[in-house]
Amino acid sequence: MTEKNIVRLFEDRKIRVSWDESTEEWLFSIVDIVGALTDQPDTRQASKYWSVLKLRIKDESENQLTTNCSQLKMVSADGKKYLTDVATTKQLLRIIQSIPSKKAEPFKLWLAEVGNERINEEYDPEKTINRALETYRRKGYSDDWINQRLKTIDARKEFTDELKNSGVTKQRDFAILTNILTQAWSGHSVKEYKKLKGLTKQNLRDNMTNMELVLNLLAETSSTEISKMTNNTGFVGAKKSVQQGGKVAKNAREQIEQITRKSIVSEENHLEIRNKSENRKKISQKNLDNKD
Repeated sequence: MTEKNIVRLFEDRKIRVSWDESTEEWLFSIVDIVGALTDQPDTRQASKYWSVLKLRIKDESENQLTTNCSQLKMVSADGKKYLTDVATTKQLLRIIQSIPSKKAEPFKLWLAEVGNERINEEYDPEKTINRALETYRRKGYSDDWINQRLKTIDARKEFTDELKNSGVTKQRDFAILTNILTQAWSGHSVKEYKKLKGLTKQNLRDNMTNMELVLNLLAETSSTEISKMTNNTGFVGAKKSVQQGGKVAKNAREQIEQITRKSIVSEENHLEIRNKSENRKKISQKNLDNKD
């Protein structure tokens, strides 16, 4: 756990937030959120409200995920650190659903809208693709990048399906194999790669350049095909296929870098990729205007 606590504003109220590097989760002070949504005048009143709310949620649900919140030392108004109940995003959204407050309504409406979208997508999977396209466009990605990203999503699905077919079932093992694959082709673990790009919880692939996406696609596709042809089974067999597939992409990366004399593994993240795309559009438009 990092010692850096980030103070964020929720309208006119300060919300204490901390980043957990081990789980890659934001942890929010529940008392601060409750106080902001219910207009409690001070932390003591907000703490009392949360104590009552916690019991009510416990009675409402058999799932103890929400009420089994962690505690973390956070800086209080007096400058001292005290143990404070903290919640992950998932836990926090469940807590907000149980708060009868006008300020909580926007969150509840958003959750209802998201739930409705997911149900509709079960009946019509094409809606999922369209939503992904709109989300990426709204974030400023170019159409070329989006097309490449969608290909990697498809390849990732085939890759994970093949791992399941070979006997890999634990979520932890999927994460380990993904890390091995990334290390094999890029020379960086997932954690190192994200640090290079200045990322925390953001998706690594969403912050890759076109060429990085292509090589990651090659690594996963190669691993999938090798696994199918060799019938490697279990975690050990899957690890072997992943290492071989990663090596295929590594060799391609090294050959390209030798010719271009430029590293493919880049520090660029989404903002820099987006800005480059926008600059290219401006230059293209300027050239068209000059021709006119």
